[in-house]
Amino acid sequence: MDIKDLLIKNNYITSEEYEKLEDKAKQISSSIEELVIGRSIITEDQLGELVTKEYSIPHISLIHKTIDADIVKILPEKIAIEKKIIAFDRTESTLKIGMTNPRDINTIEFVKKGTGYMVDPYFITELSFFEGLKMYKTSIKEELKNIIEKNEKATKGLKGNDADALPIINITDTILEYAKTMGASDIHIEPLEERAIIRYRIDGILHDQAMYSLDIHKAVVARIKILSNLKIDEHRLPQDGRFKTTLNDQDISFRVSTMPVYFGEVIVARLLEDNAKAYNLEALGFRNRDLEVIKDSIKRTVGMILVTGPTGSGKSTTLYTILSQINTPEVNINTVEDPIEYTMPRVNQTQVSTGIGLTFATGLRSFLRQDPDIIMVGEIRDNETADIAINAAMTGHLVLSTLHTNDSSGAIPRLIDMQVESFLVASTLNVVIAQRLVRKLCNTCKKEYKMDPKALKILDEQYNKKGVNKKIENNKYYKAVGCEYCNNGYKGRIGIYEILEIDDKIKELITKKESGEIIQKIAQENGMSLMIEDGLAKATEGITSIEEVLRVVKE
Repeated sequence: MDIKDLLIKNNYITSEEYEKLEDKAKQISSSIEELVIGRSIITEDQLGELVTKEYSIPHISLIHKTIDADIVKILPEKIAIEKKIIAFDRTESTLKIGMTNPRDINTIEFVKKGTGYMVDPYFITELSFFEGLKMYKTSIKEELKNIIEKNEKATKGLKGNDADALPIINITDTILEYAKTMGASDIHIEPLEERAIIRYRIDGILHDQAMYSLDIHKAVVARIKILSNLKIDEHRLPQDGRFKTTLNDQDISFRVSTMPVYFGEVIVARLLEDNAKAYNLEALGFRNRDLEVIKDSIKRTVGMILVTGPTGSGKSTTLYTILSQINTPEVNINTVEDPIEYTMPRVNQTQVSTGIGLTFATGLRSFLRQDPDIIMVGEIRDNETADIAINAAMTGHLVLSTLHTNDSSGAIPRLIDMQVESFLVASTLNVVIAQRLVRKLCNTCKKEYKMDPKALKILDEQYNKKGVNKKIENNKYYKAVGCEYCNNGYKGRIGIYEILEIDDKIKELITKKESGEIIQKIAQENGMSLMIEDGLAKATEGITSIEEVLRVVKE
């Protein structure tokens, strides 16, 4: 649905105003619909009338509308959430469904095949959609639990190695499918003393989902090992594997790790979409000066771009996004990764394999004979990799890589500790990006508040300890509440950043081997914002909460 054209064509908004709203929507992870209705630019009914007039599709508001629970549940809740559709009425042969995009023919056909009804589509706004979801009384978590319990009852008499039994296949498929539906990044299946527990990591936090018997756990472990082409009779050693499947019409790869523990074997599976998402720098959370610095850096044809942060801070996503921006037919891109998380077209990606001697260093050295323009090294872990990467950046290549340091300025002494000459670091390094991921507040339930003076003073002191040289103002802030559409008040994640641009003054400090603290101080004087400042800015805009920023930006 092209809301933009409808609003502009009917003089509700100008093109320039729409673009500003679009930027704001990206910043706060909202939809254009929510903003234009929330700011009273247009009412829900007026928007519905425009859609009806333009596309000859009827509109209905589900706000304050009573819907029979039996009708709503003709469409499973997870399908309703995924497709943004609500069943609200039916006749003997026809199902009436509200759709945020009623021109989506594929979804209409999907519902026809799945329900056996003819489909009568209506346009609903996202506000109506969320209102309609309230008609579901069973949460996705409860539905997952019920399906597992139902199949567990059907496994009576099965042995631990009956991995191909239908109930075991159903349980395994359900665990995988619901992880995707709930937006999990990782699945943890862990044996305890009496039962095994399933946990999903959602927005960086682990959540308990369901439990089943240890006998079932052995069969599920065997099933996942078979899918991952691992040895099912090996229970004493860790194993790593990978498999691909299709969930909700999308190809998903699972990177699997098994580990023997006291009560059995732990399975951890990372969900990896088969192709890198079409991210852009703005969607990741880069803004203002930081965004301009990154854009200028990736236009260069030589030098090095480093991304720093702990495991799970989104470094790989940032690198893949940068690669997608510079991946054109005119350049040859080579990567060496451990592991390859996403596949990218026109990029030559190599997987590290230490067992045969293919390390970051050996892969990087070989790349230099492959006539590359751009090289991505998954991580600089040792002196040899650092030395080759720096030399590659000096000799006409743009090199992208990651480093494990807490902040951007700490990357420089870290490279020097790896025996890289300071003048080489100064002459090759273009920019250092330090980052963390914070959870985004749920737009449906977040609550605005003003901090009391005592709490504000404590926050101000904490920020000053971290190097923020300005007073924290008592702006409007937002806090997590929690509702049926989010995880304890949060939904999705976004990056907070610290961008160290290597300008002439910083180069001079690097050559003199000044400390990271001095480099940070001078960079701040030159306009660099610390990570915690970027987090505060996003907190005042309602994108995240102060508590979440303080959780991820630690001393």
